[in-house]
Amino acid sequence: MSRFAKTLSLRPDPHGAQALPETAMLLAAGLGKRMRPLTATRPKPLVEVAGRSLLDHALDRVRAAGIGRVVVNVHYLADALEAHVRRHAHGLDIAISDERATLLETGGGVVHALPLLGDRPFYVINSDNFWVDGPIDTLRLLANRWDDSAMDALLLVVPLARATAHHGQGDFHMNAEGRLSRRQPRRVAPFVYTGVQLVSPRLLADAPAGAFSMNLLWDRAIAADRAFGVVHQGLWCDVGTPAAIAVAEEMLKGG
Repeated sequence: MSRFAKTLSLRPDPHGAQALPETAMLLAAGLGKRMRPLTATRPKPLVEVAGRSLLDHALDRVRAAGIGRVVVNVHYLADALEAHVRRHAHGLDIAISDERATLLETGGGVVHALPLLGDRPFYVINSDNFWVDGPIDTLRLLANRWDDSAMDALLLVVPLARATAHHGQGDFHMNAEGRLSRRQPRRVAPFVYTGVQLVSPRLLADAPAGAFSMNLLWDRAIAADRAFGVVHQGLWCDVGTPAAIAVAEEMLKGG
C-alpha cells in the first residue's frame, strides 16, 4: 500500500470551529511568458495589482484564513522571489521549495514539495489568480466542503460567465454532488478552475518523477470519482497577461 493511501483528516480546532488545513502551497515557480514584458526583470508572482504583488495578495488571503504555514516553490528569478517572501512573511512560517535546477510544472512541483507539506490535506494556490471573498472566506469554504472519506481533490471553480479576463471555454462539468468531469473537445463547459484547490497527499500517491501537470493527477482522481468542485461565492480574475491587471484592479474597486 502507498504511504499516502491512509485516511487523513484536517487538524482539530480547539475553539470548536470548522477545522482548517495547517499548510498552503503557493505555486510561484513559473516563467510567466504570457505576462511579458513585465516578467523580463521580475518573476510573475511579483507583478503588482493595486499596488501589491500577486504573491502578497495570496499571502494576505492565507493569513486572513488563519493558516500558519506556507510553502512557496521558486525557479525563475528565484533569489528575488525568495527574498521578497522572507521580507513579507509577517508571522507566517515560510518554507521554500527550491526548483532552481529544474522547473517541475505544477504537479511535479507539488510532489517535490511533499516533504515540506506534511501528511494532512493542504491547499495549493496558483500565484496568477486574484480573488475577492464572498460571504464566506474562500479557503474556509473549501475546508467546510472537504470530505476526506470521499475526496482526494477539491477544486474551487467559478462559472464561466463570471470568469473575469479568462478567455477559455471552461474546464469542468459538475454534477449535483459536486463530482467533476472534463470538458469534451470542441465543447463548452460551465465551470473554470480558479487556481485554488484543497488536496490530500493521497492525490500524489505513485506520481511520476520529474515535470508534469496537475491535470494528470486530477484525471486520475476523476476516474476514481474522487475529484470534486465547489463554486466560488465571490469575484475572481485570471491575471495572466498585462492587460488583465487593469481588469483585476477595476474588479477590486467594485468588490
